[in-house]
Amino acid sequence: MLNLSLFGLLGAIAGTAIAAFCYGPLVKAVERGFRARGEPQTAEQRVAFEHELSLLRRAVLAVDILLFAGIGYWLGTLVEG
Repeated sequence: MLNLSLFGLLGAIAGTAIAAFCYGPLVKAVERGFRARGEPQTAEQRVAFEHELSLLRRAVLAVDILLFAGIGYWLGTLVEG
């Protein structure tokens, strides 16, 4: 059976809030690195580039939320002791 602690859940909520604040600067840094490889030249390349960039943003959001919520849950369970 799954045993969830209240402090762990509160920590996960706090971690998700922190992830929301960190998402903007983090995605800008990742996009800067992604754009550094060169701008697309043709229309098809621009469409593919924007599609890849959209997927990259989603991946950064997913990893950001999972990481910070997990750390928040872990810290919450440590506080509960």
